[in-house]
Order: sequence, then C-alpha cells, then structure tokens
Amino acid sequence: MNESRSVFQSLVIYFGALLILIWSAGPFLWQFSTSFQLDKALTEGTPSLIPNPFTLEHYYNAFIEKGLHHYVLNSLIVALSTTALCLIVGSLAAFSLSRLEVKGRFGILTVILSVSMFPQIALVGPLYLIASDLGLLDTYTALIITYLALGLPLVTWVLFGYFETLPREIDEAARMDGVGPVGLLWHIILPMSLPSLVTTGLLAFITAWNEFLFALAFTSDSDSQTIPVGIANFTNQYYVPWGDIAAASAVVTVPLIVLVLFFQRHIIEGLTQGGIKE
Repeated sequence: MNESRSVFQSLVIYFGALLILIWSAGPFLWQFSTSFQLDKALTEGTPSLIPNPFTLEHYYNAFIEKGLHHYVLNSLIVALSTTALCLIVGSLAAFSLSRLEVKGRFGILTVILSVSMFPQIALVGPLYLIASDLGLLDTYTALIITYLALGLPLVTWVLFGYFETLPREIDEAARMDGVGPVGLLWHIILPMSLPSLVTTGLLAFITAWNEFLFALAFTSDSDSQTIPVGIANFTNQYYVPWGDIAAASAVVTVPLIVLVLFFQRHIIEGLTQGGIKE
C-alpha cells in the first residue's frame, strides 16, 4: 500500500514538473521557431511549430540591417559594470551590517529594502531631470547608476542573509591571527560565500540586461541604447517584423539560459542557504 502511494506521488510530481516545463519553455520554443520561419509563414491562418522552409533571414536582418550587435555590446558594458559595482558595494554593506558592531542594523536593512519598493514609473521623471541637469543622458553612466540603485538592495539582503549563516568562530580565529576586517572579508568571508555571490551577481546582471523603462527614457542614440530598446526600435508605424524581433529575442535570451543552467547549483545553494541560521 505504501509502495503504491509512493509511486503515485512520484508520478504526480513528475507530471507537475512536466507541466511547469511546458509552461516555462513553451513560449521560448515558439519564439525560437518563429525566428527561423519566413514572414509569409508567420501570417498564414494555421501556424506551424516546425519551420518549413528553414531560413536565417531574420538573423541576418537583426545583425546586419538593424545592428543588433551594437545593442548587445551596450548591454554587456552596462550589465557587467552594474553587476561588478553591486557585488563590491553590496558585499561591503552586507559584511558591515553582519559582522561589525552596527547599531540599528535591521533598521538600516529595512531602509535599504524600501528603496526597491518605489514603482519605476514614479522615479523615471525625477531621475530624467537629474540626468539631464548633469549631462548624463545618452551615456552608460546614467544607466549604470540607476541600475546600481535598483539592484543593490536585493544584493545586500541576500549577501547579508548568507553572511549570517557563517559561524562567528571564524571571526574570532581571524582576529587571533591578526587579520583585520578587510582581510576577514577578502580572504575568508568572500571565498566561503561563492554560491551567494554567483546568485546575486546573476540576479543583478539579469535585471540590468532586461531593464527597459529607464533605458528608453535616458537614451535616444543607438550608440548607448541597450537591447530591450534596440528591439523596440525594430518596429515602425506600419509594419511589425515579428521574425526579426523573434531572432533578436532568441539571441539575447540564450546567454541568460546558459548562465542559469551552468550556475544552477550555486544559485539554489545561494538562495536557500541564507534562510538557514546555524
């Protein structure tokens, strides 16, 4: 009886996992298929998942005619810079709040988290005026500073939770060996926190990579526009190139999927370990 119940529970779990996989991967597979189909096939009454005939025309249009590679380079510069700054500043903030004697640290954490609760549409106007007054429009700097403010609260909170799980005996042993706070962070805490660093780094990178509203407001030149804005520029008043948009979306989505799959063990450990207090 118990064995039959165990088999039934396993089947239910696998069936549920299959449904989640179809729900999550289905839209991307359809988009990927769309990128290899001719325009006339995309407007037919009966859509097809299998491209017939197969074409690379949309990838040619995206890269050669619409300059997708320029937008990819801009997004890489902005996202990598944002990720590096988030990890540097976030790790320093989380370490100070977790391992040093800071009064009202949970109040400070609450204030940090509250920054991320403001809706972006309420911030874009004032930030645009500030960026305009400082001459930062159409620059990477405006986007990096804005994305740093958006990603830093999450990075700080996740790293703080992970640092809290590390035993305090490590700090005492380091002090006995003459290691100061900076040495403790650099040589001991950060190497032990690799899963959390990978997790927060990926989250910050994906947030900067996919952000659209601020990039649209702060940039009007293709020399500084990122991928989401660049793809939006593919359309015009009378025509929407669905195949070109699907090709560009597939190109910019695949790297994120590869990164998540490659670091999935670190991501799971980094997200779950912070909730365990030793």
